[in-house]
Amino acid sequence: MAGISDAMRDAVHQHAPTSLMGMQQRLFSFWFNSFIYNQIWEDPTVDMQALQLTSESRVLTIASGGCNVLNYLTANPAHITAIDLNPYHLSLTRLKLAALKHLPDHAAFYDFFGYADRDTNPAHYEQYIRPHLDDALDGFWQGRSILGQKRIHMFRDGLYRQTRFGYFMRFLHWIARRTNYHPEKLLTATSLYEQKAIFQQHIAPFFDNKLVKFLGKLPMSVFSLGIPPQQYKAMKEQGNLIEQYRERVERLACDTPIQNNYFAWQGFSHSYDHEKRQAIPDYLKAENYDAIRNQLGKVDTHLGSMIDFLEQQAPHSYDRFVFLDAQDWMTDEVLTQLWTQVARVGKPGTRIIFRTAAAESPLESALPVELRSQFVYEAELSAQLFQQDRSAIYGGFHLYRKAD
Repeated sequence: MAGISDAMRDAVHQHAPTSLMGMQQRLFSFWFNSFIYNQIWEDPTVDMQALQLTSESRVLTIASGGCNVLNYLTANPAHITAIDLNPYHLSLTRLKLAALKHLPDHAAFYDFFGYADRDTNPAHYEQYIRPHLDDALDGFWQGRSILGQKRIHMFRDGLYRQTRFGYFMRFLHWIARRTNYHPEKLLTATSLYEQKAIFQQHIAPFFDNKLVKFLGKLPMSVFSLGIPPQQYKAMKEQGNLIEQYRERVERLACDTPIQNNYFAWQGFSHSYDHEKRQAIPDYLKAENYDAIRNQLGKVDTHLGSMIDFLEQQAPHSYDRFVFLDAQDWMTDEVLTQLWTQVARVGKPGTRIIFRTAAAESPLESALPVELRSQFVYEAELSAQLFQQDRSAIYGGFHLYRKAD
């Protein structure tokens, strides 16, 4: 495992190492220095409604696993810059870009990132992708996981059943089976009524299990979901953690038809709907393959801090920003540094989106009055879009505009 980068330490280690929060932050940075997610958990349909991408849009986004980057290309923006502190997630983003460019067709690409468990995937990597990679990226995928397997073999052994998130979800499914609950039955539902009935029978009671209640309160458990100590603290301040988990899983299971909610498919089966291929991300759909592939030159990727990158950019050089949930990690001082750069780099009318573990936007209390006044919070639209988010794992969705 690679060492923790200075940028990650700066972002996560915000309290003294001798304090409880400081110890949790250092544990999280160690845990986060790996694959956390096997897919991004922000709904791109909601994102693109909020961003209103045009052919002139210049997007700066946190990369995560790259799903959002490729999904945004379906809207034909002018440019996308993807940046991340986590070298594992950025390497996955870069592999997706290379695979789109060099694999022979959509079927091979879907085998790699849709099924992500085909025996042919390592051979396709060797034949089509590896000859075009730089030494650093190839060295990463040829490197070995903590279990001793080459990382590229994740795509043979089931990408969506691995990573910190994948292992934790598999453990929860194991507990469910041992207690005679079968959350995967949700995928057989033919209506929202059936989804709610299956939720009440096979998912809601699961949260009353003593082991689940115990696990749900452990910092290491929420770290496996990608939730840092600051988010964990904010969620605890909102009330009963187990009830928050139950409410969010209920939204995931019951609020959107299962036939087109690929987040629910991943949550309840560690896979996509390969038969009908409706519950899959847009970037995996055959009808989008050529359009995305023809736009790969619009994307550049960077490892490092968003603030450090923004400080090097010209004024008014971007007009769309996607911060995922990264601001939940940040102190008021760091938030002020970030939004000072957004105010400088963003064009008039710039649109900025992010999600939070808690319901409220941290900017309303964190930013100095003069800086805050440069942005308009679209609170009503944010609340509407939050209700449409198929992922349902966050407490809030937020859209801001830079004042004209």
